[in-house]
Amino acid sequence: MLKKELNIFTFNNLLNHFPNRHVDKTKVSFINEINFQTDYIQVAGKLTSVEVLGEKHAKRLVAYVQDKTGILELVWFQGINWIKKYLVEGNTYLLFGKTSFFNGKPQMVHPEIEVFTNEKSEGKAFLEPIYPTTEKLKAKGLSGRQIAKLTYALLSQLQAKDIEENLPDEILKHLQLMPRYAAYKTVHFPSNNNEYEAAIKRLKFEELFIAQVRLNLIKLQRHSSSKGVVFEKVGEFFNSFYNNHLPFQLTNAQKRVLKEIRTDTAKGHQMNRLLQGDVGSGKTIVALLCMLLAADNNYQSCLMAPTEILAQQHFQSLSSLVKEMNIEIRLLTGSTKTKERKEILQGLLNDTIHFVVGTHAVIEEVVQFKNLGLVIVDEQHRFGVAQRAALWKKANIPPHILVMTATPIPRTLAMTAYGDLDYSIMDELPPGRQPITTVHRNEMQRHKVMEFIKTEITKGRQAYIIYPLIEESEKLNYEDLMQGYEQVKSYFPEPQYLISMVHGKMPAEQKETNMQRFVNGKTQIMVSTTVIEVGVNVPNASVMVIESAEKFGLSQLHQLRGRVGRGSEKSFCILLTSSKVSVDAKERISVMCATNDGFKIAEKDLELRGPGDIEGTRQSGALNFKLASIINDKPLLELAKHEAEKLLQEDADLNMAKNLQLKLFLQQQKGKTNWSKIS
Repeated sequence: MLKKELNIFTFNNLLNHFPNRHVDKTKVSFINEINFQTDYIQVAGKLTSVEVLGEKHAKRLVAYVQDKTGILELVWFQGINWIKKYLVEGNTYLLFGKTSFFNGKPQMVHPEIEVFTNEKSEGKAFLEPIYPTTEKLKAKGLSGRQIAKLTYALLSQLQAKDIEENLPDEILKHLQLMPRYAAYKTVHFPSNNNEYEAAIKRLKFEELFIAQVRLNLIKLQRHSSSKGVVFEKVGEFFNSFYNNHLPFQLTNAQKRVLKEIRTDTAKGHQMNRLLQGDVGSGKTIVALLCMLLAADNNYQSCLMAPTEILAQQHFQSLSSLVKEMNIEIRLLTGSTKTKERKEILQGLLNDTIHFVVGTHAVIEEVVQFKNLGLVIVDEQHRFGVAQRAALWKKANIPPHILVMTATPIPRTLAMTAYGDLDYSIMDELPPGRQPITTVHRNEMQRHKVMEFIKTEITKGRQAYIIYPLIEESEKLNYEDLMQGYEQVKSYFPEPQYLISMVHGKMPAEQKETNMQRFVNGKTQIMVSTTVIEVGVNVPNASVMVIESAEKFGLSQLHQLRGRVGRGSEKSFCILLTSSKVSVDAKERISVMCATNDGFKIAEKDLELRGPGDIEGTRQSGALNFKLASIINDKPLLELAKHEAEKLLQEDADLNMAKNLQLKLFLQQQKGKTNWSKIS
């Protein structure tokens, strides 16, 4: 039963089934102390009546207890027969549970109940643990209290050698952490709150520290064993572009990232770097400078984008940047014509092409390089691991990898889920980019919003109107969009206004054509579900209207907002919602109106949704902590990261005597455990 309901298979599992709170069971309150603010409470009273009411699904057990101050109703919906046998009218019981009010009277549903005795059990903690359990287990008599008894019995048989220390003494002393054995005993049965806080801090630190040691070991192993091509010089291509063709001054963030990449690529180890920059932070220029660095060292570069339209945009922007230089750059996608495709394949083999920009088409086996030295992957979460790996195999020595994402990853998440990658952050916008003004409007103000779009179109600008995508219902999406489209048409009649529409049901060619018409300025308005891709670049678009904005997550809203504000004109993002909006949605919308900073938004998103739901979090194992939270325990995570790095700098193989117990623990965790002797 424990196995099935709580995944408790061994004594080790039981020991790691932690209480979710503790209650001071020495305090017994009076029934008349219960009010609407009361959460959990312990009372004692004489059982005055007990009866089963209702039939079948509506069946419930109702009892009443009374003390000198009042009467409390008790209700059970499950395990009725078992509980009824236990209750004897006239006996006094000790009750603990969550209170509520029904018809103005206090009530306790499924309370913990035991016969009341005045003596306190010797040696037991004053703070009693409350364990997570299930209704099924409660019905079988395995309530949180029974789990506490099992855990107490287990701990009373264990000695310090059974829960061996896994942290070096130096760290324990330096951070004043409780020994491991004491921490386990205390976290279950503390004598007071201070003791409990010390135990929980120790165990949380251990979780975070072990995870950081693991990730850093993977990184160290890769740095030492993965051979990489060497970009030893910064030559003519790089310097010529930097000095003569750079369209604007680089930001300090761009310079810092370039320096990190130059250091990485000169070491002779394969670079594996995640470059995260907010929408519009200038990642393309950084990518181009890296490709020029590769060309200076006689290596070819490949930039892979998730969609054809994105690949075309990268190709156009890179081509225009290097048009006055002797650089051969080609575009390879699914729709490249056969004759041109042959030329490109030949050019890559003969080393006459410096850069190739493409979609999944560059992964195909027929695409072979003479000298591939650098692979840049845009929006990596859109590609599978196997697809990315297919590119590395196109060179004898693995090429350097630069993964770019416009979705800012909160620092705490980057340290855990992406801890084995080197990562760079671009948190500055290039000069001349104006912040986007974001406002919230509701359905009643729709007419004003449409009038505002008209004034922007009169100035020669373009606008997006985006509808939410509800994954479960394609039909509903389509109907919503068509309804919205008709509504937009009524505000913007043809031929004065021209509208592009894009949605998931459309054939790919038609979608592409409609996108291109908007990109080329032939239509003024783009009505779409969220299929407008990350990275679509229309500098002339100055308004983004997001319909039913309350249905979008924070990072989605931020990504969509990033479609505007790409030119030098003032841009606007209008979040349209219904008149009634939930508390959560209100919070998301107020965050969007308050800041344009993608990193702040990502942190808030992590706080609201939790790490498990954030898109693209890889290595979820790095986030499966039992006690620690990367949201609430940031300072402890920073500390664990610092201590892990310091330890591995001194002893990368964990061979020093003081680190052997940590090494042994890591080896045991790989599947071998020493718990068999007590399980």
